[in-house]
Amino acid sequence: MTRKTIEDLLAKAGEYLKNPKNIQVIRDAYEFAKARHEGQFRKSHDPYIQHPLEVAYMLAELRVSPTTIAAGLLHDVLEDTDTTREYLTEKFGTDIVNIVEGVTKIGQLKYMTKEKALARTHQKILLAMAKDIRVVLVKLIDRVHNMRTLEYQPPEKQIKIAKETMDLYAPLAHRLGMYRIKAELEDISFRYLEPDEYRRIQTMITSQRAAREEDIGRMQNRIVEILAHNNIEDYEITGRLKNIYSVCKKMRQKDLDFDQIYDLMALRILVKTIEDCYHVLGLIHGEWAPLPMRFKDYIATPKPNLYQSLHTTVVGINGKIYEIQIRTYEMDEIAEYGIAAHWAYKEENKSYSPEKEQLEIAAKLRWYKDLLTYAEIGESEDLDPLDNIRDDIFSANVYIFTPKGDVLDFPNGSTPLDFAYRIHTEIGNHTVGALVNGKIVPLTYKLKTGDVVEIKTSNNFDGPSESWLKIVKTNHAKHKIISVLNKKKRELLITKGKDDFERACKSDNYPLQKLDDKIVSTLFSKYGINNGDDLFFEIGKGTISAKAAAHRLYGKPEKLDEEALLKQYREQDGAPPIKKTANEWGVIVSGVDRAQIKLATCCNPVLGDEIVGYVSKGHGIVVHRFECHNVRNANKERFIEVIWDMEFSKKPFDSLVYILSFDRKNIVAEFINTLNSFNLTIKAISSAKNKDGDLLTKVKLSVPNVTILNNALINVQKISDVYSIERVIK
Repeated sequence: MTRKTIEDLLAKAGEYLKNPKNIQVIRDAYEFAKARHEGQFRKSHDPYIQHPLEVAYMLAELRVSPTTIAAGLLHDVLEDTDTTREYLTEKFGTDIVNIVEGVTKIGQLKYMTKEKALARTHQKILLAMAKDIRVVLVKLIDRVHNMRTLEYQPPEKQIKIAKETMDLYAPLAHRLGMYRIKAELEDISFRYLEPDEYRRIQTMITSQRAAREEDIGRMQNRIVEILAHNNIEDYEITGRLKNIYSVCKKMRQKDLDFDQIYDLMALRILVKTIEDCYHVLGLIHGEWAPLPMRFKDYIATPKPNLYQSLHTTVVGINGKIYEIQIRTYEMDEIAEYGIAAHWAYKEENKSYSPEKEQLEIAAKLRWYKDLLTYAEIGESEDLDPLDNIRDDIFSANVYIFTPKGDVLDFPNGSTPLDFAYRIHTEIGNHTVGALVNGKIVPLTYKLKTGDVVEIKTSNNFDGPSESWLKIVKTNHAKHKIISVLNKKKRELLITKGKDDFERACKSDNYPLQKLDDKIVSTLFSKYGINNGDDLFFEIGKGTISAKAAAHRLYGKPEKLDEEALLKQYREQDGAPPIKKTANEWGVIVSGVDRAQIKLATCCNPVLGDEIVGYVSKGHGIVVHRFECHNVRNANKERFIEVIWDMEFSKKPFDSLVYILSFDRKNIVAEFINTLNSFNLTIKAISSAKNKDGDLLTKVKLSVPNVTILNNALINVQKISDVYSIERVIK
């Protein structure tokens, strides 16, 4: 690989930048970056400046603005040097620094194989794109050069980076219409992820290449004769070789053999005008019979990434099958370089601004205006944000018409309900039927490219049900449906919470009266509760107990202080009947009423443990496990007898467990799988090596009783390579 120099970069930029000021900005950025990266080296042993220089050169090839090229040169100075944002702004201005900072923030996101971690990276990149697409353009080119030098990374990092590139950056390049970049990223990633399969397909392509090129040559010569005979001038015919990964993908998706892939090498005909495209198509079909269902008109219906072309597959010379693409020169440039070609920088454009550029992008890319909405949906219990982005945006390839002729794109498997929610939320919520191509279809109908969809609505319809979540494909629609269902659930929970609150008031003889929203807000605003309905909702969910809410609003019954508790306990005569203390943990204090009960956080007692009560100052009775070392060192006169109400089943108990084991692959996953097989909840888990090189895993559990806890721990102890397991007493 020939290493680029600053002279190469300036020469490439000088092909379209003639204003000396623009060239000087690039030169200044290079000198600054070179000085800041002085003494730093890449894994390839190249001086670090070589990387941003290569990135800037590739950006210049795309004819981007001098600002973007300068940002490409500077894109690592905030992260890898001691340069501050303020100093960089002083040197190069806010516009360049905003791009550099955006690229830096994306770069700081550490890739993980877990899907939700990758989803967060997707979201950050989409948000950056929504604000300034130049950020993503620089990041994409940065990734291209990193992939070209991936051989210098250790094997485990090669796999990690290749997986991230295949999952994120290649689809992103595709969505931006940047075919060449997409193909290069896919092939390099494929080479590292599946080296054997990569070499197998590469060998098949190479072994048949000479014969295919000979066939293509004969076909090309005949097309030249046809075009000359019909006075078609100013055209160009080229061959296109399908990239290795796309061949593999097609073989897998369609279960094809290598010999069944017709578009491995295609003929591409470039002409001046759209009229010439259709004229040439007619001549081709007049000479050779087209295959049914293999003609696609992406000129009349462009793809969402701006791609336009005519595609046809014909039975050509000697009965062999050929794919032929017909497009204008401008369409070809956009097909190869995507959005970067469409917005190539022009110095004479006096009205250029980043804001105007963003508006133009939004106007051209049909999916772009929905981008911010998708990126801001975020994580929830009901939606995986990775699905939002990967399925709804990256994988959309079914093109549907509205009755007015507008085109919308959807992922495979989308239904009329997905279409309805894309048009408007209220249309989706009130959908009662659908017409596709003028015929009634069920809401489960799978949309196909070219379908014309019309939605039937009714204001009397009650809205979506849980079953709709199984019908829709896009997570945009799922998000809207879940919002409606949650609203319905909220109303039911408010009613339940109100009933629970009124029962609690009656049991403590509080007056039943309408809640004052101002008082509720004053007392509960720190919990996000601002009115009576909010309070009832939280009570209905079980977040706040009805009794606690009533006590807060109307005054808590007086609790005994520690001296009164001890006095009442000591004054018991004989064996008084057990009184069940009203508390949230199911702890019974013999002979004592109205005691404030708290579970000790040092030993985390669980229902069924041997326990003892300790009358503390200011905290009522603190319940400890009998073996807690804090019990052994405490004032024995303050101990009182406490027992469990074994029929208690109101709320779970926390327990902290330490597992010491050999550090081997997947052992933590085995811990999790074993614990999940019991009726308990893993609230937190973390692992780290100790000074002896063994693995210490800390698990915070939520369990209903000690029997279940002990059974779970016994089964974890049985796992191979586990040395010990214990409940922690701090």
